[in-house]
Amino acid sequence: MLDPVLLRHHPADLAERLRVSRGFDLDVARLEALEADRKRIQVRTQELQNLRNTRSRQIGMLKAKGEDVAAVMAEVAGFGDELKASEIELERLRAELDAIAAGIPNLPDPCVPLGSDESGNVEQHRWGTPREFDFAVKDHVELGARHGWLDGETAARLSGARFTVLRGQLARLHRALAQFMLDLHTGEHGYEETNVPVIVNAEAMRGTGQLPKFEEDLFSTRLGDHTRYLIPTSEVPLTNIVRDEILDAERLPLRMTAHSMCFRAEAGAAGRDTRGMIRQHQFEKVELVSIAHPEQSDAEHARMTRCAEVVLERLGLPYRRMLLCSGDMGFSARKTYDLEVWLPSQGSYREISSCSNCGDFQARRMQARWRNPATGKPELVHTLNGSGVAVGRALIAVMENYQQADGSIEVPAALRPYMGGQDRIA
Repeated sequence: MLDPVLLRHHPADLAERLRVSRGFDLDVARLEALEADRKRIQVRTQELQNLRNTRSRQIGMLKAKGEDVAAVMAEVAGFGDELKASEIELERLRAELDAIAAGIPNLPDPCVPLGSDESGNVEQHRWGTPREFDFAVKDHVELGARHGWLDGETAARLSGARFTVLRGQLARLHRALAQFMLDLHTGEHGYEETNVPVIVNAEAMRGTGQLPKFEEDLFSTRLGDHTRYLIPTSEVPLTNIVRDEILDAERLPLRMTAHSMCFRAEAGAAGRDTRGMIRQHQFEKVELVSIAHPEQSDAEHARMTRCAEVVLERLGLPYRRMLLCSGDMGFSARKTYDLEVWLPSQGSYREISSCSNCGDFQARRMQARWRNPATGKPELVHTLNGSGVAVGRALIAVMENYQQADGSIEVPAALRPYMGGQDRIA
Protein backbone atom coordinates (compact mmCIF):
# COMPACT_ATOMS: atom_id res chain seq x y z
CA MET A 1 0.00 0.00 0.00
CA LEU A 2 1.28 3.43 -0.92
CA ASP A 3 1.86 6.24 1.56
CA PRO A 4 -1.61 7.69 2.29
CA VAL A 5 -0.10 11.19 2.12
CA LEU A 6 0.20 10.72 -1.66
CA LEU A 7 -3.46 9.81 -1.94
CA ARG A 8 -4.74 12.58 0.29
CA HIS A 9 -2.56 15.50 -0.72
CA HIS A 10 -1.13 14.72 -4.18
CA PRO A 11 -3.73 12.56 -6.00
CA ALA A 12 -3.28 14.19 -9.41
CA ASP A 13 0.52 13.79 -9.34
CA LEU A 14 0.15 10.20 -8.15
CA ALA A 15 -2.36 9.43 -10.90
CA GLU A 16 0.02 10.71 -13.58
CA ARG A 17 2.93 8.66 -12.21
CA LEU A 18 0.77 5.54 -12.13
CA ARG A 19 -0.53 6.15 -15.65
CA VAL A 20 2.93 6.62 -17.14
CA SER A 21 4.71 3.84 -15.26
CA ARG A 22 2.03 1.23 -14.66
CA GLY A 23 -0.73 1.98 -17.13
CA PHE A 24 -2.99 2.26 -14.09
CA ASP A 25 -6.02 4.56 -14.20
CA LEU A 26 -6.65 6.24 -10.85
CA ASP A 27 -10.04 7.96 -10.67
CA VAL A 28 -8.87 11.25 -9.16
CA ALA A 29 -12.31 12.88 -9.19
CA ARG A 30 -13.83 10.00 -7.27
CA LEU A 31 -10.91 9.93 -4.84
CA GLU A 32 -11.09 13.67 -4.18
CA ALA A 33 -14.87 13.55 -3.69
CA LEU A 34 -14.59 10.71 -1.19
CA GLU A 35 -11.77 12.45 0.67
CA ALA A 36 -13.78 15.69 0.87
CA ASP A 37 -16.77 13.77 2.24
CA ARG A 38 -14.55 11.98 4.72
CA LYS A 39 -13.09 15.22 6.04
CA ARG A 40 -16.54 16.83 6.34
CA ILE A 41 -18.11 13.84 8.10
CA GLN A 42 -15.07 13.40 10.34
CA VAL A 43 -15.23 17.02 11.50
CA ARG A 44 -18.93 16.74 12.23
CA THR A 45 -18.45 13.39 14.00
CA GLN A 46 -15.74 14.87 16.21
CA GLU A 47 -17.93 17.86 17.00
CA LEU A 48 -20.77 15.58 18.07
CA GLN A 49 -18.44 13.34 20.06
CA ASN A 50 -17.00 16.37 21.88
CA LEU A 51 -20.52 17.66 22.55
CA ARG A 52 -21.54 14.27 23.92
CA ASN A 53 -18.50 14.16 26.20
CA THR A 54 -19.12 17.72 27.40
CA ARG A 55 -22.76 17.00 28.14
CA SER A 56 -21.86 13.75 29.89
CA ARG A 57 -19.55 15.63 32.24
CA GLN A 58 -22.25 18.25 32.76
CA ILE A 59 -24.79 15.55 33.65
CA GLY A 60 -22.37 14.13 36.19
CA MET A 61 -21.84 17.52 37.79
CA LEU A 62 -25.58 18.24 37.94
CA LYS A 63 -26.31 14.88 39.50
CA ALA A 64 -23.61 15.48 42.09
CA LYS A 65 -25.36 18.71 43.02
CA GLY A 66 -28.75 17.01 43.09
CA GLU A 67 -30.04 19.16 40.24
CA ASP A 68 -32.44 18.17 37.45
CA VAL A 69 -30.66 16.64 34.42
CA ALA A 70 -33.74 16.04 32.26
CA ALA A 71 -33.11 18.94 29.87
CA VAL A 72 -29.48 17.97 29.26
CA MET A 73 -30.43 14.29 28.84
CA ALA A 74 -32.99 15.30 26.24
CA GLU A 75 -30.37 17.33 24.38
CA VAL A 76 -27.99 14.33 24.33
CA ALA A 77 -30.76 12.09 23.04
CA GLY A 78 -31.51 14.67 20.36
CA PHE A 79 -28.08 14.51 18.70
CA GLY A 80 -27.41 10.84 19.55
CA ASP A 81 -29.00 9.56 16.36
CA GLU A 82 -27.03 12.02 14.24
CA LEU A 83 -23.80 10.96 15.93
CA LYS A 84 -24.49 7.28 15.28
CA ALA A 85 -25.33 7.97 11.64
CA SER A 86 -22.17 10.09 11.24
CA GLU A 87 -19.98 7.34 12.72
CA ILE A 88 -21.49 4.76 10.37
CA GLU A 89 -21.04 7.02 7.34
CA LEU A 90 -17.45 7.84 8.34
CA GLU A 91 -16.64 4.15 8.60
CA ARG A 92 -18.20 3.51 5.18
CA LEU A 93 -16.14 6.28 3.57
CA ARG A 94 -12.93 5.06 5.19
CA ALA A 95 -13.63 1.52 3.97
CA GLU A 96 -14.19 2.76 0.42
CA LEU A 97 -10.99 4.80 0.49
CA ASP A 98 -9.09 1.82 1.91
CA ALA A 99 -10.47 -0.39 -0.89
CA ILE A 100 -9.20 2.08 -3.50
CA ALA A 101 -5.79 2.24 -1.81
CA ALA A 102 -5.57 -1.56 -1.63
CA GLY A 103 -6.03 -1.82 -5.39
CA ILE A 104 -3.25 0.59 -6.35
CA PRO A 105 0.07 -1.02 -7.40
CA ASN A 106 3.45 0.00 -6.05
CA LEU A 107 5.34 2.84 -7.70
CA PRO A 108 8.49 1.75 -9.57
CA ASP A 109 11.95 2.70 -8.40
CA PRO A 110 13.35 5.62 -10.44
CA CYS A 111 15.94 3.31 -12.05
CA VAL A 112 13.26 1.00 -13.48
CA PRO A 113 12.81 1.45 -17.26
CA LEU A 114 9.38 2.52 -18.47
CA GLY A 115 7.50 -0.02 -20.55
CA SER A 116 4.12 -1.65 -20.94
CA ASP A 117 5.09 -5.32 -21.23
CA GLU A 118 8.04 -7.74 -21.35
CA SER A 119 9.32 -6.14 -24.55
CA GLY A 120 10.48 -3.23 -22.38
CA ASN A 121 12.65 -5.39 -20.10
CA VAL A 122 16.39 -4.78 -20.18
CA GLU A 123 18.97 -7.55 -20.23
CA GLN A 124 21.69 -7.08 -17.59
CA HIS A 125 24.06 -9.94 -18.32
CA ARG A 126 24.33 -13.58 -19.40
CA TRP A 127 26.13 -16.52 -17.87
CA GLY A 128 27.12 -19.74 -19.62
CA THR A 129 26.99 -20.82 -23.25
CA PRO A 130 24.02 -22.85 -24.53
CA ARG A 131 25.09 -26.35 -25.43
CA GLU A 132 25.26 -27.43 -29.08
CA PHE A 133 23.69 -30.84 -29.72
CA ASP A 134 24.66 -33.32 -32.43
CA PHE A 135 21.25 -35.03 -32.24
CA ALA A 136 17.60 -33.97 -32.37
CA VAL A 137 16.76 -32.20 -29.12
CA LYS A 138 13.77 -33.47 -27.17
CA ASP A 139 11.69 -31.39 -24.79
CA HIS A 140 11.14 -32.37 -21.15
CA VAL A 141 7.79 -34.01 -21.91
CA GLU A 142 9.31 -36.39 -24.46
CA LEU A 143 12.25 -37.15 -22.20
CA GLY A 144 10.01 -37.88 -19.23
CA ALA A 145 7.36 -39.86 -21.10
CA ARG A 146 9.83 -42.40 -22.52
CA HIS A 147 10.28 -44.04 -19.15
CA GLY A 148 6.94 -43.17 -17.57
CA TRP A 149 8.77 -40.68 -15.36
CA LEU A 150 6.53 -37.73 -16.22
CA ASP A 151 2.85 -38.62 -16.45
CA GLY A 152 0.35 -35.90 -17.24
CA GLU A 153 -2.45 -38.25 -18.26
CA THR A 154 -2.67 -39.92 -14.86
CA ALA A 155 -2.48 -36.55 -13.14
CA ALA A 156 -5.34 -35.28 -15.34
CA ARG A 157 -7.50 -38.22 -14.22
CA LEU A 158 -6.69 -37.42 -10.61
CA SER A 159 -6.91 -33.63 -10.61
CA GLY A 160 -7.48 -32.20 -14.09
CA ALA A 161 -5.26 -30.27 -16.47
CA ARG A 162 -1.97 -28.70 -15.39
CA PHE A 163 -1.00 -31.30 -12.83
CA THR A 164 1.80 -33.86 -13.15
CA VAL A 165 2.77 -37.19 -11.61
CA LEU A 166 6.53 -37.74 -11.32
CA ARG A 167 7.93 -41.24 -10.83
CA GLY A 168 11.15 -43.06 -10.17
CA GLN A 169 14.46 -41.40 -10.85
CA LEU A 170 12.86 -38.20 -12.13
CA ALA A 171 10.92 -37.80 -8.87
CA ARG A 172 14.19 -38.33 -7.01
CA LEU A 173 15.95 -35.74 -9.17
CA HIS A 174 13.17 -33.28 -8.41
CA ARG A 175 13.63 -33.88 -4.67
CA ALA A 176 17.40 -33.58 -5.02
CA LEU A 177 17.06 -30.15 -6.58
CA ALA A 178 15.02 -28.83 -3.64
CA GLN A 179 17.44 -30.29 -1.09
CA PHE A 180 20.42 -28.85 -2.94
CA MET A 181 18.86 -25.38 -3.00
CA LEU A 182 17.97 -25.43 0.68
CA ASP A 183 21.46 -26.60 1.67
CA LEU A 184 23.03 -23.88 -0.47
CA HIS A 185 20.87 -21.05 0.87
CA THR A 186 21.16 -22.09 4.51
CA GLY A 187 24.77 -23.28 4.49
CA GLU A 188 26.41 -20.62 2.32
CA HIS A 189 23.95 -17.75 1.93
CA GLY A 190 22.83 -17.31 5.53
CA TYR A 191 19.07 -17.85 5.19
CA GLU A 192 17.20 -19.55 8.00
CA GLU A 193 15.26 -22.63 6.87
CA THR A 194 11.60 -22.20 7.74
CA ASN A 195 8.68 -24.60 7.36
CA VAL A 196 5.44 -22.70 6.81
CA PRO A 197 1.71 -23.45 6.35
CA VAL A 198 0.50 -23.69 2.76
CA ILE A 199 -3.02 -22.57 3.74
CA VAL A 200 -3.35 -19.02 5.06
CA ASN A 201 -6.11 -16.58 5.97
CA ALA A 202 -7.27 -13.60 3.95
CA GLU A 203 -5.33 -11.17 6.13
CA ALA A 204 -2.05 -12.85 5.16
CA MET A 205 -2.97 -12.61 1.47
CA ARG A 206 -3.87 -8.95 1.85
CA GLY A 207 -0.57 -8.29 3.59
CA THR A 208 1.54 -9.28 0.59
CA GLY A 209 -0.87 -7.88 -2.03
CA GLN A 210 -2.57 -10.99 -3.44
CA LEU A 211 -5.92 -9.75 -2.13
CA PRO A 212 -8.16 -8.16 -3.08
CA LYS A 213 -6.95 -7.66 -6.66
CA PHE A 214 -5.90 -11.20 -7.61
CA GLU A 215 -8.46 -13.39 -5.89
CA GLU A 216 -9.42 -15.15 -9.13
CA ASP A 217 -5.87 -16.47 -9.44
CA LEU A 218 -5.99 -18.15 -6.03
CA PHE A 219 -7.24 -21.53 -4.88
CA SER A 220 -9.39 -21.24 -1.76
CA THR A 221 -11.02 -23.57 0.72
CA ARG A 222 -13.96 -23.00 3.02
CA LEU A 223 -14.64 -24.70 6.36
CA GLY A 224 -17.64 -23.41 8.23
CA ASP A 225 -17.56 -19.62 8.10
CA HIS A 226 -13.82 -19.46 7.41
CA THR A 227 -12.32 -19.01 3.94
CA ARG A 228 -8.64 -19.76 3.63
CA TYR A 229 -6.29 -19.71 0.65
CA LEU A 230 -3.64 -22.05 -0.73
CA ILE A 231 -0.44 -20.07 -1.05
CA PRO A 232 0.76 -19.05 -4.54
CA THR A 233 4.28 -18.87 -3.07
CA SER A 234 5.76 -19.19 0.41
CA GLU A 235 6.53 -15.47 0.16
CA VAL A 236 3.06 -15.04 1.69
CA PRO A 237 3.54 -16.88 5.01
CA LEU A 238 7.24 -16.00 5.29
CA THR A 239 6.67 -12.26 4.91
CA ASN A 240 3.61 -12.28 7.16
CA ILE A 241 5.70 -13.73 10.00
CA VAL A 242 6.60 -10.12 10.83
CA ARG A 243 3.07 -8.75 10.46
CA ASP A 244 2.17 -6.45 13.36
CA GLU A 245 5.70 -6.87 14.75
CA ILE A 246 8.26 -4.23 15.79
CA LEU A 247 11.72 -5.70 15.18
CA ASP A 248 14.92 -4.67 16.91
CA ALA A 249 17.41 -3.10 14.52
CA GLU A 250 19.94 -5.83 15.33
CA ARG A 251 17.69 -8.48 13.75
CA LEU A 252 17.86 -6.86 10.32
CA PRO A 253 18.26 -8.12 7.72
CA LEU A 254 16.06 -11.08 8.63
CA ARG A 255 16.63 -13.74 5.97
CA MET A 256 14.37 -16.78 5.58
CA THR A 257 14.04 -19.61 3.07
CA ALA A 258 11.36 -22.24 2.64
CA HIS A 259 10.65 -25.15 0.32
CA SER A 260 6.93 -25.45 -0.22
CA MET A 261 4.11 -26.49 -2.48
CA CYS A 262 2.61 -23.54 -4.36
CA PHE A 263 -0.82 -23.29 -5.96
CA ARG A 264 -2.03 -20.94 -8.69
CA ALA A 265 -5.37 -21.02 -10.47
CA GLU A 266 -3.89 -18.91 -13.33
CA ALA A 267 -7.40 -17.82 -14.32
CA GLY A 268 -6.11 -15.48 -17.00
CA ALA A 269 -3.48 -17.80 -18.50
CA ALA A 270 -5.59 -20.17 -20.61
CA GLY A 271 -3.69 -21.57 -23.58
CA ARG A 272 -0.25 -20.53 -22.33
CA ASP A 273 2.42 -23.20 -21.76
CA THR A 274 -0.12 -25.97 -21.26
CA ARG A 275 2.31 -28.69 -22.34
CA GLY A 276 4.27 -30.36 -19.58
CA MET A 277 5.44 -28.72 -16.36
CA ILE A 278 6.17 -25.14 -17.37
CA ARG A 279 2.91 -23.67 -16.05
CA GLN A 280 1.26 -25.84 -13.39
CA HIS A 281 -1.55 -25.33 -10.89
CA GLN A 282 0.61 -27.10 -8.27
CA PHE A 283 4.37 -26.74 -8.19
CA GLU A 284 7.27 -26.39 -5.76
CA LYS A 285 9.65 -23.54 -5.07
CA VAL A 286 12.46 -22.71 -2.74
CA GLU A 287 11.64 -19.16 -1.73
CA LEU A 288 13.91 -16.44 -0.35
CA VAL A 289 12.51 -13.62 1.80
CA SER A 290 14.38 -10.75 3.46
CA ILE A 291 13.08 -8.18 5.92
CA ALA A 292 15.51 -5.29 5.66
CA HIS A 293 16.44 -1.86 6.96
CA PRO A 294 15.17 0.68 4.37
CA GLU A 295 18.67 1.95 3.62
CA GLN A 296 19.93 -1.60 3.06
CA SER A 297 17.16 -2.94 0.85
CA ASP A 298 18.80 -2.14 -2.50
CA ALA A 299 21.98 -3.96 -1.48
CA GLU A 300 19.90 -6.81 -0.08
CA HIS A 301 18.04 -7.04 -3.39
CA ALA A 302 21.30 -7.40 -5.31
CA ARG A 303 22.50 -10.00 -2.81
CA MET A 304 19.28 -12.04 -3.03
CA THR A 305 19.41 -12.05 -6.83
CA ARG A 306 23.00 -13.22 -6.69
CA CYS A 307 22.00 -16.08 -4.36
CA ALA A 308 19.51 -17.28 -6.98
CA GLU A 309 22.11 -16.95 -9.74
CA VAL A 310 24.53 -19.16 -7.82
CA VAL A 311 21.94 -21.97 -7.91
CA LEU A 312 21.92 -21.92 -11.71
CA GLU A 313 25.69 -21.60 -11.96
CA ARG A 314 26.27 -24.56 -9.65
CA LEU A 315 23.90 -26.57 -11.83
CA GLY A 316 25.71 -25.43 -14.98
CA LEU A 317 22.56 -23.94 -16.53
CA PRO A 318 23.00 -20.96 -18.90
CA TYR A 319 20.86 -18.00 -17.89
CA ARG A 320 20.39 -14.29 -18.30
CA ARG A 321 19.34 -11.59 -15.83
CA MET A 322 16.62 -9.15 -16.87
CA LEU A 323 15.65 -5.86 -15.21
CA LEU A 324 11.88 -5.74 -15.59
CA CYS A 325 10.24 -2.62 -16.95
CA SER A 326 7.54 -0.80 -15.02
CA GLY A 327 4.64 -2.49 -16.82
CA ASP A 328 5.93 -6.05 -16.39
CA MET A 329 6.59 -5.96 -12.64
CA GLY A 330 4.36 -7.59 -10.06
CA PHE A 331 1.72 -5.59 -8.19
CA SER A 332 3.75 -5.16 -4.98
CA ALA A 333 7.22 -4.72 -6.49
CA ARG A 334 9.13 -1.51 -6.93
CA LYS A 335 12.07 -3.20 -8.67
CA THR A 336 12.42 -6.74 -10.04
CA TYR A 337 15.14 -8.86 -11.58
CA ASP A 338 14.07 -11.97 -13.49
CA LEU A 339 16.47 -14.83 -14.11
CA GLU A 340 15.73 -16.71 -17.30
CA VAL A 341 17.20 -20.15 -17.92
CA TRP A 342 18.04 -21.54 -21.36
CA LEU A 343 15.66 -24.24 -22.64
CA PRO A 344 17.12 -26.03 -25.69
CA SER A 345 13.76 -27.35 -26.93
CA GLN A 346 12.42 -23.81 -27.21
CA GLY A 347 15.68 -22.18 -28.25
CA SER A 348 15.00 -19.38 -25.80
CA TYR A 349 15.40 -18.21 -22.22
CA ARG A 350 12.44 -18.74 -19.86
CA GLU A 351 11.82 -17.31 -16.41
CA ILE A 352 12.95 -19.47 -13.51
CA SER A 353 13.35 -16.87 -10.76
CA SER A 354 11.91 -13.46 -9.96
CA CYS A 355 13.56 -11.36 -7.23
CA SER A 356 11.72 -8.24 -6.09
CA ASN A 357 12.26 -5.35 -3.72
CA CYS A 358 8.85 -4.20 -2.50
CA GLY A 359 10.11 -1.29 -0.41
CA ASP A 360 7.62 -0.43 2.36
CA PHE A 361 4.58 -1.30 0.22
CA GLN A 362 3.84 -4.67 1.89
CA ALA A 363 5.09 -3.51 5.27
CA ARG A 364 2.49 -0.72 5.36
CA ARG A 365 -0.28 -3.25 4.67
CA MET A 366 1.07 -5.56 7.40
CA GLN A 367 2.24 -2.88 9.84
CA ALA A 368 5.64 -4.59 9.90
CA ARG A 369 8.12 -2.25 11.56
CA TRP A 370 11.55 -1.92 13.11
CA ARG A 371 12.54 0.32 16.02
CA ASN A 372 14.96 3.02 14.94
CA PRO A 373 17.54 3.29 17.77
CA ALA A 374 18.29 6.89 16.81
CA THR A 375 14.74 8.02 17.52
CA GLY A 376 13.33 5.14 19.56
CA LYS A 377 10.31 5.17 17.23
CA PRO A 378 8.95 2.35 15.04
CA GLU A 379 9.35 2.74 11.27
CA LEU A 380 8.29 0.57 8.35
CA VAL A 381 10.72 -2.14 7.21
CA HIS A 382 11.37 -3.04 3.58
CA THR A 383 10.39 -6.50 2.32
CA LEU A 384 12.04 -8.52 -0.45
CA ASN A 385 11.26 -11.87 -2.00
CA GLY A 386 12.68 -14.11 -4.67
CA SER A 387 12.62 -17.62 -6.10
CA GLY A 388 15.73 -19.49 -5.21
CA VAL A 389 14.58 -21.14 -7.53
CA ALA A 390 11.42 -22.77 -8.97
CA VAL A 391 12.05 -26.49 -8.54
CA GLY A 392 9.90 -27.74 -11.43
CA ARG A 393 11.41 -25.35 -13.94
CA ALA A 394 14.90 -26.22 -12.68
CA LEU A 395 14.03 -29.88 -13.33
CA ILE A 396 12.92 -29.02 -16.87
CA ALA A 397 16.15 -27.11 -17.49
CA VAL A 398 18.34 -29.94 -16.17
CA MET A 399 16.48 -32.54 -18.23
CA GLU A 400 16.79 -30.60 -21.46
CA ASN A 401 20.30 -29.22 -21.05
CA TYR A 402 21.77 -32.52 -19.81
CA GLN A 403 19.91 -34.90 -22.16
CA GLN A 404 21.88 -37.53 -24.03
CA ALA A 405 21.31 -39.04 -27.46
CA ASP A 406 19.97 -42.29 -25.94
CA GLY A 407 17.33 -40.45 -23.90
CA SER A 408 19.20 -40.65 -20.62
CA ILE A 409 19.90 -37.55 -18.55
CA GLU A 410 23.26 -36.70 -17.05
CA VAL A 411 23.05 -35.64 -13.40
CA PRO A 412 24.82 -32.32 -12.72
CA ALA A 413 27.79 -32.75 -10.40
CA ALA A 414 26.18 -30.57 -7.71
CA LEU A 415 23.22 -32.99 -7.46
CA ARG A 416 25.11 -36.29 -7.40
CA PRO A 417 25.53 -36.35 -3.60
CA TYR A 418 21.72 -36.15 -3.37
CA MET A 419 21.29 -38.95 -5.95
CA GLY A 420 23.38 -41.61 -4.22
CA GLY A 421 26.34 -40.84 -6.44
CA GLN A 422 24.51 -41.48 -9.73
CA ASP A 423 25.94 -39.61 -12.69
CA ARG A 424 22.95 -40.20 -14.96
CA ILE A 425 19.37 -41.45 -14.90
CA ALA A 426 18.01 -43.79 -17.55
